[in-house]
Parts: sequence; C-alpha cells; structure tokens
Amino acid sequence: MAGKQEILKGIDLEVKAGELHVLMGPNGSGKSTLAQVIAGAPQFTIDPTPLKLRGASSSPITFNGEDITKLTPDKRAKLGIFLGFQHPVEVPGVSVFNVLRRAKQSISGPVSGSSHPTSSTKSNSKRNQQSLVGLRALDGTPSATATRSLSAFRQELLEYASSLRLSDDFLRRSLNEGFSGGEKKRSEILQMMALSPKLVILDEIDSGLDVDGLKLVSSAINQFRFNNPRSSVLLITHYARILKYLKPDFVHVMVEGKIVKSGRLSLAREIENKGYQAINF
Repeated sequence: MAGKQEILKGIDLEVKAGELHVLMGPNGSGKSTLAQVIAGAPQFTIDPTPLKLRGASSSPITFNGEDITKLTPDKRAKLGIFLGFQHPVEVPGVSVFNVLRRAKQSISGPVSGSSHPTSSTKSNSKRNQQSLVGLRALDGTPSATATRSLSAFRQELLEYASSLRLSDDFLRRSLNEGFSGGEKKRSEILQMMALSPKLVILDEIDSGLDVDGLKLVSSAINQFRFNNPRSSVLLITHYARILKYLKPDFVHVMVEGKIVKSGRLSLAREIENKGYQAINF
C-alpha cells in the first residue's frame, strides 16, 4: 500500500531457483509497484500476505527461506536481489565503473586497494575488515594482488560492455547522464551481468528498445542465465515481443493489483494476439 491507497491486493508468487517468470499486465496494474516492494522501496507498507521468492514460508516476503520483509534495500541487494529500473536516474559526477566497483565491493569484498575502509566496510565485521590485509603494500600503494583484481574487474566490465555494443569510454561516463534510452537499458543489463545477483527483477527492460537493442538485451539475459544457472529472473513487460528471444518457465498476468492468470508461453502469445480484454480471467 502507498499511503491509504491499496495497490497490490494479495500476491501469491513463488519463484524458484533458476526459473524465468514473466509478469504482464496493462498500465496501472501494479507490476512496477510489485518490483519496488520486493526491492524494499520504503514508501510502501506491506500487509502480512505471503510473497515467496526462491523458497516457501509463511512470512510476507521471503528470499531463500529468509524473511526479508523488514530489510532495507541495501541489505536485500547484499543478499542477491537486483532491480533493473524502468526509468534509471542520472548520477552526475559518478562513473559507471565506480558505481559497479563499489557495488561489487559491498557484495563480494574489495576489488581495489583502498587504504581506508569505505563507509560500507566500516560497518562490516572485523573479519571483513581483515580481508583488506594483503591488498596493499606496506607503503600504502596498491599491492600486485589488488592491481590484478581491479584490472581483471575492469576487463570483465569492458567485455560485458562490448557484448552490449556500448562504447569503449562507457565505463568512464557518469551513470545515466546523457545516456540515450537504449543506453540506459543496456546499462542496467551491464550492472546485472557484473553483480551476478541471485534474483533479477527487470522492470520493462524492453520498453523503448528497437529490434537490434531488443536482441542484444535478450541475448545478454540468456547468457546471464547460462552463466548463473541458479539465479532467477522476474521479467516485467507489457508486450510479448521480447519472448521471441527468451523462454520463460511461467507467464503471469496482473490486473488491478492481482495476479489473475498464470500459464506458459502460450498465454503471452494469446495476449499478444487478442489483447488483455479478450482473455478470460
């Protein structure tokens, strides 16, 4: 609920490891709200209705068997939940590379040789702080291990960017500042590939993409699933056109805050041919 307005009206959804689920529905049906609720957006409050993600439980929202209902977005992200935004925000002055380096560090440990703990590192346990030992030489300069780690991470990002046909200088650009619509969507996919989350939520990642962009994004999603066979994907879309390149395990239809019908790929094709109003819910 947002304020006193009820948006989601009892969602029963279970996404198992390795599955690809597609959530379709007309404008205003609550799809993006559901994505934000799973990611932990603070403007929403949740009634105690179970929503199961990669594991069954009686708690409102569970992830891998853990109740995450009260966890903040950053803690959910550290558990492996990733949200690809429908409308990514611009972050002037902060490069794509630095955003991903810090995000990766927060999840997996340092990929650079910083001599001073970051704010996220300060809040970690003594064991995590000790993981910095050996990454720097005694004089405070980056050690060979840290340099190789950072270099390998940068090279990995460059390869991902190349596969998405992003320019060589893309990693140096400020996040989403001056990006075209297609670049913003491909940037979200680049982040997904770099962070290797356990649950990927893609909110209308196909909107605004031309045919070539759609093929690129779909190919990247397929490659991600191949490389991360235990990771799950929840893809939110209005249209079935992206499903020409993806093979979902389940398709769900949301109308007025409820999942009114679930099925296989044939359900998406039926919606594409007949529209939502013609479907018997």
